[in-house]
Amino acid sequence: MAEHIEFAGDFKLDKIVIHNHEDRLAVDIKRLVVEFNIYESMFVNALTGTLVISDSTNLISKLPIQGTERLTFKLRTPGSSNIDCTEESGHPMHVFSVTDKQQDGDTKEIYTLHFASREFLRNIRTRVSQAYSGRMDQMVASILGDENYLDSRKTLNVQKTRNQDKIVIPNMHPFQAIHMIQERAMADDSNSIGYFFYETPRGYHFRSWESMCVDSRGNPRVAKQSFEYMQGNMTDESAYQGNPHKDKVTHDYQGVEEYRFINSSHDVAANQAAGTYGHRVITHNLYDKSYKESDYHYHNYFNDTKHTDGNNVPIVSTPVDFDDKDGIIGNCHFFFINNKMLILVSY
Repeated sequence: MAEHIEFAGDFKLDKIVIHNHEDRLAVDIKRLVVEFNIYESMFVNALTGTLVISDSTNLISKLPIQGTERLTFKLRTPGSSNIDCTEESGHPMHVFSVTDKQQDGDTKEIYTLHFASREFLRNIRTRVSQAYSGRMDQMVASILGDENYLDSRKTLNVQKTRNQDKIVIPNMHPFQAIHMIQERAMADDSNSIGYFFYETPRGYHFRSWESMCVDSRGNPRVAKQSFEYMQGNMTDESAYQGNPHKDKVTHDYQGVEEYRFINSSHDVAANQAAGTYGHRVITHNLYDKSYKESDYHYHNYFNDTKHTDGNNVPIVSTPVDFDDKDGIIGNCHFFFINNKMLILVSY
C-alpha cells in the first residue's frame, strides 16, 4: 500500500539513536523525544537541530550525555524524500550542547540537545591559511573537501564562476574563508553576483541568487510553494473547496503561522545616500598605476539580472529627481581588494 500524508507535518521516524563519545554504547531514544526540530537556510552554512528530551531513566548520567555524542536517524515524509543521517550514509549528526535542564517531578528531567552536521564542528576546530588561484567555485570545492579543513564527504552542487583571481586566506575559519570568496564570485552564465553557500539534506550548494530565480535558459522558475496567513485553528472546508489542486493537507501546509516586515518603507533619501539609484566605482590598480571608472544606473541595468518578481522595476521608471547635472557627488567610500583601491561614489 502506497504511503500518503495524513495531515500537515506528518512524518515517519523509525528510530533515533544516540552514540556515546566512546562509541561503546548506542541507545534508541525515540520514546524519550518530546520535540524534534531540524533547521536549514540559504543564509546558514550547516544543518542544525534540537531535541527536547523527557528523561525518566537518568540517561543523561548513565550514557553519559556530555555534548560530544553522535546522533543517527532517518526522517522521512510519506511519499517524499528522506533525511538520512545514519551511519550507513556516513553523515550522522553531532551533539554539541545540552541546555535548558529542568526537573519535572521527582523522577523525570527535561533538557534540550543541540546537534549539527559534522562540517559545523570542523569549521570551529580548523583554520585556513593558504593562497588560492583560479575560479572561485574551485576554491570553495577545495576548502570543503580538504582533509585539513572541512573534510566533507558530501555532494557539492556548484554553479561555475566566470571570474578567476588569486586570494590569500589569512588564518580564517573555513566558513569565513568561503564567505570571503563568495562575496567576489560572479556567475559564468549571467551578469549576476551574490553567491550563497549553504547545506541541505541533499548536500552543499554554492550558487548565485539569480540561479534560484530562473533556470539555465533564463526562464523564471515555477514557484515550489505559495503561502498565506490564516488562523491556526481554521478547519472550514470552504477555504479550499472548489479548488481541485487543494485539499485540507495542502491548505494546512500553506498556512503561515507568523510573519514580520523587515523593512516596510521605501526611503528615497537613504537609498540615494547608499548609491542605490546610481553610483560610480573607480578602480585603482596600485601595481600598474591604472584606474577604471564604472557607472551604474538603476533603470538602465535593472533588466541585466533576473528577479523573483520578473523584470518589473519595483520603483517608478522615471528619474528620482530632475537634476541631471553630472558631477553631483554624495558619499565617497575607499576600500582595498587585492591591492586595488576601489572608490564608490554615490549620487
